[in-house]
Amino acid sequence: MNSLIQNATRIIIKVGSSLVTNDGRGLDHAAIARWAAQISALRALGKEVVLVSSGAVAEGMLRLGFDKRPTDIHELQACAAVGQMGLAQIYETSFRAHGIGTAQVLLTHADLADRERYLNARSTLTTLLRLGVVPIINENDTVVTDEIKFGDNDTLGALVANLIEADALVILTDQRGLFNADPRKDPAAYLITHGRAGDPALEAMAGGAGSALGRGGMLTKILAAKRAAKSGAHTVIAFGREADVLTRLAAGECIGTELSAQTGHLTARKQWMADHLHTAGQVVLDAGAVQKLAQEGKSLLPIGVIDVHGEFGRGAVITCVSEAGVPVARGISNYTSAETRRIKRKPSAEIEAILGYVEGHELIHRDNMVLL
Repeated sequence: MNSLIQNATRIIIKVGSSLVTNDGRGLDHAAIARWAAQISALRALGKEVVLVSSGAVAEGMLRLGFDKRPTDIHELQACAAVGQMGLAQIYETSFRAHGIGTAQVLLTHADLADRERYLNARSTLTTLLRLGVVPIINENDTVVTDEIKFGDNDTLGALVANLIEADALVILTDQRGLFNADPRKDPAAYLITHGRAGDPALEAMAGGAGSALGRGGMLTKILAAKRAAKSGAHTVIAFGREADVLTRLAAGECIGTELSAQTGHLTARKQWMADHLHTAGQVVLDAGAVQKLAQEGKSLLPIGVIDVHGEFGRGAVITCVSEAGVPVARGISNYTSAETRRIKRKPSAEIEAILGYVEGHELIHRDNMVLL
């Protein structure tokens, strides 16, 4: 059986605090250099990689002289602010050794809960990947409060997988994967090598929090896999100190615990759109546009839109109807209703002149559309 990573094109790799900081003894420069070398090899195979890295708070604790994780939120934020400097510096240096640029992206739950900020984060990350940059993502611990914390970077990794529709999520941890019982307490415990993301039996097997350094135990990883699977991403939970773990996974070797998603990300997105019984608005299409969508599988261009009904924002799911009012498709709009009214019946080449920018040459891309 081949690894779930072998055929993945876009991969989220999450690295835990204990790995990045060598169990709290400061940033592990050698380990980070090894991951940079492996990610460079993955990119040479044509894979896009986003790295979700813990470690800022742990590094800040060391620099500020804390011997245990602070409970005071402002001390925790101070640790994050100080530690993030060292974390960004070592990643930039390690990747530059391979001719790869990096970008620091700090997110909060509010960034992904707000539709406009969600779309902006998505566009920024996909643009960075297109430009050949490796985004280094962490929770923005400097500004978060209890209400907007992701809670752990396993969840953050899954949310990013959903955000940019990654094919796979690799969670590197200080355990060799999911065991049927705690191997530290039960010598008969065995490794679960393959499973289905979202299987309730896996949640029952997962233990509580792991080290005192990090916040995520095995349960958060199982729940992260369940969340990632909703957008069609497979998950691998593997031992981060395993030699060449990332390149071996990419070569097809099965390492750790593999949790497969049951649907592809395109199928998952289209099912999500199909489930919208009430959409934010409608666009009325001419006969030519209806034929392009329904019979030729094309994207919807502004020139094919006759009229716009309702008010909707960019990224909203809207309904496409014929001149007779018959629903043809649902899809995610690249433009607001106000913008759509300005560019309807216009060639895509004129969008920039009319709006001052181009979000896409299509009003709705075919990958973001489901026919009715």
